[in-house]
Amino acid sequence: MLIKPVKKALFPVAGLGTRFLPATKAIPKEMLPIVDKPLIQYAVEEAREAGIEQFIFITGRGKAVMEDHFDHAVELEQVLRDRDKTEDLQTVLDCSPPAGQLAYARQQNPLGLGHAVWCGRNFIGDEPFAVLSADDLILGKPGCLKQMLDIYNQVGGNVVAVEEVPRKHTGRYGILDIETDDGKIAKAKGLVEKPDPAVAPSTLSIIGRYILQPDIFNILGEHKKGVGGEIQLTDAMAAMIGTTDFHGTRFEGRRFDCGGRLGFIEANIAFALSRADLREGVLKIIKDYA
Repeated sequence: MLIKPVKKALFPVAGLGTRFLPATKAIPKEMLPIVDKPLIQYAVEEAREAGIEQFIFITGRGKAVMEDHFDHAVELEQVLRDRDKTEDLQTVLDCSPPAGQLAYARQQNPLGLGHAVWCGRNFIGDEPFAVLSADDLILGKPGCLKQMLDIYNQVGGNVVAVEEVPRKHTGRYGILDIETDDGKIAKAKGLVEKPDPAVAPSTLSIIGRYILQPDIFNILGEHKKGVGGEIQLTDAMAAMIGTTDFHGTRFEGRRFDCGGRLGFIEANIAFALSRADLREGVLKIIKDYA
């Protein structure tokens, strides 16, 4: 079995971020900071660690600041050089992937995750690719995508990151219908988008990390609408089962749902506690408020 390497990644970042209004009225949700880095930077760094070489952002109106973040800030960089702020300068320079590795495509209408992925088809071509949702922030070493690629290089096909959820929450996620499961890798015989808990085939849910074969663009191009009247990526993946192997892999690490306020706050606390320079101070603050 020929397994092509994964060197490209899509980042769907066109959402409005309404759950964070009014903060997201002028600032993209993906630019909200977890400690001292915006959400989208964590996703890009995870992809770089995994060996991704091409980064494609599926954007919308009001997202230009994200493009600026990953560009050179010439005046800022010069000021930091003049002031011998070597460490700060390196932090700023590390934000940007090498020249020519960033691309942007517009999703003019909010028609769902499947539609956002389809909007990046011309940048992907006939290669396998990764999709990373910045909302799903994962604290783990190595990063989640690196762990997934290790599995993908064994099994090929489509691979998604999965975790168990309470049955009462299956209506929030894409859920695997499992054929076999060894505790690490689950082979799927079907997928269901946001099933009612009473009929959910399992409690193994897909989170915002995917490795997909380019054949999926043919299915997404049909623009069939699913749950919520949107073009669902889960539906397109389900349609590929039978012709393309599909596996879910449990990852090592902790996922934070930064699409909501509580998950975002929890992520800030967890990431701060994971840093030696902040841990003691954060623990003191928590104790003071307990």
